[in-house]
Amino acid sequence: MIAALISASARHRGGVLIAALIAAAIGLYHLVTLPIDAIPDVTGVQVQVNTAVPGLAGEEIETRVTVPIERLMGGQPGLVGFRSLTRSGLSQVTLLYEDGTDVMRARQVVTERLATAMATLPPGSAPQLAPITTGLGEILYYTLEWDHPPHAEPHHAGLQPASTQDEHLMALAETQEYVVIPMLRQVAGVAEVNSIGGLERQYVI
Repeated sequence: MIAALISASARHRGGVLIAALIAAAIGLYHLVTLPIDAIPDVTGVQVQVNTAVPGLAGEEIETRVTVPIERLMGGQPGLVGFRSLTRSGLSQVTLLYEDGTDVMRARQVVTERLATAMATLPPGSAPQLAPITTGLGEILYYTLEWDHPPHAEPHHAGLQPASTQDEHLMALAETQEYVVIPMLRQVAGVAEVNSIGGLERQYVI
């Protein structure tokens, strides 16, 4: 078998050369276009529902929000299971689907069922779908800091913050919310920008 293959290759050198060039071209194409990750994302198809429930304890959120959402989401095409997490003020339900399930179709079904669930959830509940991303998609952490903290102008004693540092933290939070986040969301591939820290400016009348 091997002798016949070598003999045929020797008789058809041109064909062997052309086949080798085609194989090399295909390999080079895939080498350039194949996405390579340092940590491959092996997470399956999933849809995550996050519900902010202010003013309720974890046990109440579990019985009044998490469990009803889980029951309502059952029976979907391709759904293989779910997991949930309940904390004070937050309910998180993650729905897991079979490989090959259209994630956009799954999100549409979940959105339709959430519209039905709104009537049974506690007042003030705000269920939302998480972006199409996973924990392995968090690739960048950054901080905003003062290079040279500006001098705070004096204010009325009843209006000024507790300290100049508080004023700086408010300004950083506003810069993050109204300047940095809108710019990052215009970058291709950015699914979500989460903020931690800073102080929210409040006007008390």
